[in-house]
Amino acid sequence: MKLLSAVLLSALSLQAGAVLAADASPSPLLGRWSLDVSTSALPQAQRPKNVVLEFKDAGGGRWSSHVDIVLHDGKTMKSDGTLSLDGTPGPLSGSYGADKANLKLPAPNTLVMQLVDHGAPASTRIYTVAADHSTMTETKAFYTHDGTPILQTNLFKRLP
Repeated sequence: MKLLSAVLLSALSLQAGAVLAADASPSPLLGRWSLDVSTSALPQAQRPKNVVLEFKDAGGGRWSSHVDIVLHDGKTMKSDGTLSLDGTPGPLSGSYGADKANLKLPAPNTLVMQLVDHGAPASTRIYTVAADHSTMTETKAFYTHDGTPILQTNLFKRLP
Protein backbone atom coordinates (compact mmCIF):
# COMPACT_ATOMS: atom_id res chain seq x y z
CA MET A 1 0.00 0.00 0.00
CA LYS A 2 2.87 2.34 0.85
CA LEU A 3 4.43 1.63 -2.55
CA LEU A 4 1.15 2.44 -4.34
CA SER A 5 0.84 5.69 -2.38
CA ALA A 6 4.41 6.65 -3.24
CA VAL A 7 3.82 5.93 -6.96
CA LEU A 8 0.59 7.97 -6.99
CA LEU A 9 2.27 10.85 -5.13
CA SER A 10 5.16 10.81 -7.62
CA ALA A 11 2.77 10.80 -10.58
CA LEU A 12 0.81 13.72 -9.14
CA SER A 13 4.04 15.64 -8.49
CA LEU A 14 5.18 15.11 -12.09
CA GLN A 15 1.78 16.20 -13.41
CA ALA A 16 1.81 19.34 -11.23
CA GLY A 17 5.33 20.11 -12.47
CA ALA A 18 4.19 19.77 -16.07
CA VAL A 19 1.27 22.12 -15.45
CA LEU A 20 3.58 24.67 -13.82
CA ALA A 21 6.03 24.39 -16.74
CA ALA A 22 3.19 24.96 -19.21
CA ASP A 23 2.07 28.02 -17.26
CA ALA A 24 5.63 29.36 -17.37
CA SER A 25 5.65 29.60 -21.17
CA PRO A 26 5.84 33.19 -22.42
CA SER A 27 2.64 35.00 -23.30
CA PRO A 28 1.89 35.14 -27.03
CA LEU A 29 1.29 38.88 -26.54
CA LEU A 30 5.02 39.46 -26.15
CA GLY A 31 6.70 40.76 -29.27
CA ARG A 32 6.19 43.43 -31.92
CA TRP A 33 2.85 44.09 -33.59
CA SER A 34 1.89 46.28 -36.54
CA LEU A 35 -1.59 47.73 -36.99
CA ASP A 36 -3.31 46.54 -40.15
CA VAL A 37 -4.21 50.11 -41.10
CA SER A 38 -6.87 48.92 -43.54
CA THR A 39 -8.86 47.56 -40.57
CA SER A 40 -8.67 50.79 -38.56
CA ALA A 41 -12.02 52.05 -37.31
CA LEU A 42 -11.00 55.63 -38.16
CA PRO A 43 -12.15 57.25 -41.40
CA GLN A 44 -9.54 56.65 -44.11
CA ALA A 45 -8.45 60.33 -44.18
CA GLN A 46 -7.68 60.17 -40.42
CA ARG A 47 -6.06 56.73 -40.23
CA PRO A 48 -2.48 56.57 -39.06
CA LYS A 49 0.11 55.64 -41.64
CA ASN A 50 1.79 53.21 -39.28
CA VAL A 51 1.42 51.92 -35.70
CA VAL A 52 3.91 49.54 -34.09
CA LEU A 53 3.25 48.21 -30.60
CA GLU A 54 5.77 46.17 -28.65
CA PHE A 55 5.42 44.25 -25.40
CA LYS A 56 8.50 42.92 -23.57
CA ASP A 57 8.82 40.94 -20.36
CA ALA A 58 10.68 43.21 -17.93
CA GLY A 59 10.87 40.54 -15.22
CA GLY A 60 9.32 40.53 -11.77
CA GLY A 61 5.76 40.41 -13.11
CA ARG A 62 6.27 43.60 -15.11
CA TRP A 63 6.02 44.31 -18.82
CA SER A 64 7.44 47.18 -20.79
CA SER A 65 5.50 48.59 -23.69
CA HIS A 66 6.60 50.82 -26.54
CA VAL A 67 4.32 52.40 -29.13
CA ASP A 68 5.39 54.25 -32.30
CA ILE A 69 2.67 55.97 -34.32
CA VAL A 70 3.01 57.83 -37.60
CA LEU A 71 -0.16 59.89 -38.03
CA HIS A 72 -1.93 60.56 -41.33
CA ASP A 73 -0.21 63.97 -41.54
CA GLY A 74 3.27 62.51 -40.92
CA LYS A 75 3.54 63.66 -37.29
CA THR A 76 4.73 61.04 -34.83
CA MET A 77 3.65 59.98 -31.37
CA LYS A 78 5.41 57.66 -28.93
CA SER A 79 4.70 56.07 -25.60
CA ASP A 80 6.83 54.01 -23.21
CA GLY A 81 6.16 52.43 -19.87
CA THR A 82 7.13 49.55 -17.62
CA LEU A 83 4.21 48.41 -15.52
CA SER A 84 3.20 45.60 -13.20
CA LEU A 85 0.71 43.07 -14.55
CA ASP A 86 -1.29 43.17 -11.31
CA GLY A 87 -3.30 46.30 -12.15
CA THR A 88 -1.13 48.74 -10.19
CA PRO A 89 -1.12 52.13 -11.98
CA GLY A 90 2.21 53.44 -13.23
CA PRO A 91 3.62 56.29 -15.32
CA LEU A 92 3.95 56.45 -19.09
CA SER A 93 6.29 58.74 -20.97
CA GLY A 94 6.01 60.11 -24.46
CA SER A 95 3.59 62.11 -26.54
CA TYR A 96 0.68 59.70 -26.99
CA GLY A 97 -2.01 61.37 -24.88
CA ALA A 98 -1.76 59.17 -21.81
CA ASP A 99 0.54 59.67 -18.84
CA LYS A 100 -0.56 56.78 -16.63
CA ALA A 101 -1.76 53.24 -17.21
CA ASN A 102 -2.39 49.92 -15.55
CA LEU A 103 -2.21 46.40 -16.93
CA LYS A 104 -3.87 43.11 -16.09
CA LEU A 105 -3.18 39.74 -17.72
CA PRO A 106 -6.33 37.64 -17.09
CA ALA A 107 -5.14 34.94 -19.50
CA PRO A 108 -1.83 34.34 -21.31
CA ASN A 109 -3.31 35.61 -24.60
CA THR A 110 -5.31 38.55 -23.17
CA LEU A 111 -4.11 41.90 -21.81
CA VAL A 112 -6.38 44.59 -20.36
CA MET A 113 -4.93 48.12 -20.35
CA GLN A 114 -6.44 51.29 -18.91
CA LEU A 115 -5.02 54.65 -19.98
CA VAL A 116 -5.32 57.96 -18.12
CA ASP A 117 -4.35 61.42 -19.35
CA HIS A 118 -3.79 64.14 -16.73
CA GLY A 119 -6.17 62.48 -14.28
CA ALA A 120 -8.97 61.86 -16.81
CA PRO A 121 -9.85 58.40 -18.19
CA ALA A 122 -8.58 58.12 -21.76
CA SER A 123 -9.48 54.56 -22.86
CA THR A 124 -9.56 50.90 -21.96
CA ARG A 125 -8.00 48.47 -24.40
CA ILE A 126 -8.25 44.71 -24.51
CA TYR A 127 -5.62 42.89 -26.57
CA THR A 128 -6.30 39.28 -27.53
CA VAL A 129 -3.94 37.07 -29.54
CA ALA A 130 -5.45 34.54 -31.94
CA ALA A 131 -4.76 30.81 -31.51
CA ASP A 132 -2.19 30.85 -34.35
CA HIS A 133 -0.29 33.70 -32.56
CA SER A 134 0.01 35.68 -35.81
CA THR A 135 -2.75 38.26 -35.21
CA MET A 136 -3.87 40.31 -32.25
CA THR A 137 -7.21 42.07 -31.86
CA GLU A 138 -7.42 45.35 -29.97
CA THR A 139 -10.81 46.35 -28.58
CA LYS A 140 -10.73 50.01 -27.56
CA ALA A 141 -13.43 51.50 -25.31
CA PHE A 142 -13.62 55.26 -24.72
CA TYR A 143 -16.02 58.21 -24.57
CA THR A 144 -16.30 61.18 -26.92
CA HIS A 145 -16.28 64.72 -25.50
CA ASP A 146 -20.09 64.68 -25.35
CA GLY A 147 -20.12 61.39 -23.40
CA THR A 148 -20.98 59.02 -26.24
CA PRO A 149 -19.47 55.58 -25.59
CA ILE A 150 -17.40 54.21 -28.48
CA LEU A 151 -16.06 50.70 -29.08
CA GLN A 152 -13.48 50.23 -31.82
CA THR A 153 -11.78 47.07 -33.02
CA ASN A 154 -8.35 47.03 -34.66
CA LEU A 155 -6.30 44.16 -36.02
CA PHE A 156 -2.54 43.86 -35.49
CA LYS A 157 -0.17 41.48 -37.26
CA ARG A 158 2.92 40.03 -35.62
CA LEU A 159 6.24 41.44 -36.80
CA PRO A 160 9.45 39.40 -36.91
